Amino acid sequence: MAEDTTTLAGQPPPPVRDWPDVGLQGTEFDPVLAELMREGPLTRIRLPHGDEDWAWLATRYDDVKMITNDPRFSRKEASVRQFTRLAPHFAPRPGALAWADQPDHNRLRRAASTAYTVGAVKRLRPRAQEMLDELVDAMVQDGPPADLIERVLEPFPISVVCEVMGVPADERQKVHTWTREIISTAGGAEASERAKKGLFGWIAQAIRDRQDGDGDDVLSLLGGAVRSGELKEEEAVSVAGPLQIGGEALTNNSGQMFYLLLTRPDLMDRVRSDPASRPAAIDELLRYIPHRTAVGLPRVALEDVVIQGVRIRAGDPVYVSYLAANRDPDVFPDPDRIDVDRDAGAHMAFGNGPHYCTGAVLCRMQIELLIDTLLERCPDLRLAVPADEVPFRQRTMIRGPISLPIAW
Repeated sequence: MAEDTTTLAGQPPPPVRDWPDVGLQGTEFDPVLAELMREGPLTRIRLPHGDEDWAWLATRYDDVKMITNDPRFSRKEASVRQFTRLAPHFAPRPGALAWADQPDHNRLRRAASTAYTVGAVKRLRPRAQEMLDELVDAMVQDGPPADLIERVLEPFPISVVCEVMGVPADERQKVHTWTREIISTAGGAEASERAKKGLFGWIAQAIRDRQDGDGDDVLSLLGGAVRSGELKEEEAVSVAGPLQIGGEALTNNSGQMFYLLLTRPDLMDRVRSDPASRPAAIDELLRYIPHRTAVGLPRVALEDVVIQGVRIRAGDPVYVSYLAANRDPDVFPDPDRIDVDRDAGAHMAFGNGPHYCTGAVLCRMQIELLIDTLLERCPDLRLAVPADEVPFRQRTMIRGPISLPIAW
């Protein structure tokens, strides 16, 4: 990285700000990120791990949108250096979708994409509703109080993603244990590496076993792609892993959504009494919830690029914050307020550009089912403990409640 990076006006670069892995409560917006947003559209950050000293951070909506669509910023180049980062362990797998640039990215994504189309998700919806009804039936039969995370919000996304992936029922708990360990930062590099080794080894064997099959689950589709030579086995495994881990994100995102509904009576009343408002409410909640800690994956500038009067040098690492983009007041006025009547459809909760979340349609479908089913089956759904007694995950990349005690 070029330490002489300057603004076009000849000013020195902004100071490097440390961004510690701090504990955040509830749906609190990260105060460090809020401060960085106030400092300017482009700042410099240092995260707890990594060898290189700093990276750029873009927080403005238009800049985030540009960077994530611009081929001058490469994910592939970012996979070979130990940038400053949140995760304690960084060892990208060869062929990983998240670290691919075009045209490789489309080639890798295409092999599994048919399982995530609007049509495929629509066909899956009745089966997903059946799985959800079974969970809610059991919870209602046992009676209140109940932990909504344990009874519904954790097993439902796991069951759905395993259904899409083709994970047998008797293997799902083992796979879930691995994915939970991977997204945690608490166990350190050794625990994360053990979990990755277990999960990716299991996936590799599953893909080998299905190379001659004709199933429409993701592991079978990837097995077929390996058989046809479209993908190498290592690439197929690298595509499958993050798709499997995606179920964890939905547990935490939906947990935050229900926490907000359960702690804001006006919001709950609106969503409960006005089903037609629910699609807009989901977009607004997706915009609002702080779904992750700090930032995601970096990119590297392949050439000098000027943004907001700042010259980013070739070779500089650049992070974007979708959380900050979703709170840009120029796009979402009064962004710290939940407003069901605003048009929040342009939010970036699922990312942007070529790396837009593969499972976005699937995720949206599950959220719709969860809200419709739980509000209809439990019309007086409420918290069973004071809001400040709901425990939230600490030292994890994906934020959300550990448990959500409810009554009805």
